Amino acid sequence: MTRSFSFSLVLAALVLAGCSKPPENQFQGWIEADLIFISPDEQGRVESMSVREGDRIDAGVQLFTLDADVQKANVASAESTLANARQNFSRAQELLKSAAGTQRAFDDAQAASRDAEARLTVQQTHLARRQMASPVAGVVQQVYFRPGETVQPGKPLVSILPPGNLKVRFFVPEGLLPRIQVGEKVNVTCDGCATDLTASISFIAHTAEFTPPVIYSLQERSKLVFLVEARPQTPERFRVGQPVSVTVTPREPGK
Repeated sequence: MTRSFSFSLVLAALVLAGCSKPPENQFQGWIEADLIFISPDEQGRVESMSVREGDRIDAGVQLFTLDADVQKANVASAESTLANARQNFSRAQELLKSAAGTQRAFDDAQAASRDAEARLTVQQTHLARRQMASPVAGVVQQVYFRPGETVQPGKPLVSILPPGNLKVRFFVPEGLLPRIQVGEKVNVTCDGCATDLTASISFIAHTAEFTPPVIYSLQERSKLVFLVEARPQTPERFRVGQPVSVTVTPREPGK
């Protein structure tokens, strides 16, 4: 599952930087992230955590395990049921070949064997899901439960940030919309950052919003603005919630 973190408090910090009016094509923005939240399918007690906050992991790395006593017992029971069903099926098959059994008995035994196989597969799946591996590569952002704690199904236990899920968000006035488009590059600057940081515009909102008060006080522009998102070319150089300045190079009108 994926969610978008909003960092409205970051914008408030930009008030302190509003002493001088920025260039007309420069806008205040911030870094957001679409985190991947990993949750168990069923309730369980956390037995072990294999990762910590800040760990860089590959896809497929084990994240955590839940207690599996009940699931192991269910698998053992299903295995026993399947063994009996297969014996009955073999016996019915031999009896049918020797004309000592009926087709009905053979069909029933065959159906029971197949049903037992399916039930075992279900129980094995439940057992396998007590160990959760990461579906993506990225950085562990937060661990919400510790060994010994009980987690409910669907409750996030670990959040992971894939590098490509970072984005720059900023607002532009209506008059600039015809002069920018998805795919165009923008320059991004921040305190202490390198000077060659760029991002590609990935989204331009179709619906206007009222200018957030902080941006309105800084820019003194129209009250209607449009949200723009851009994906950094080097996301590893940014941090979630970081305030940035975005410089757009708009096309000439009519081009």
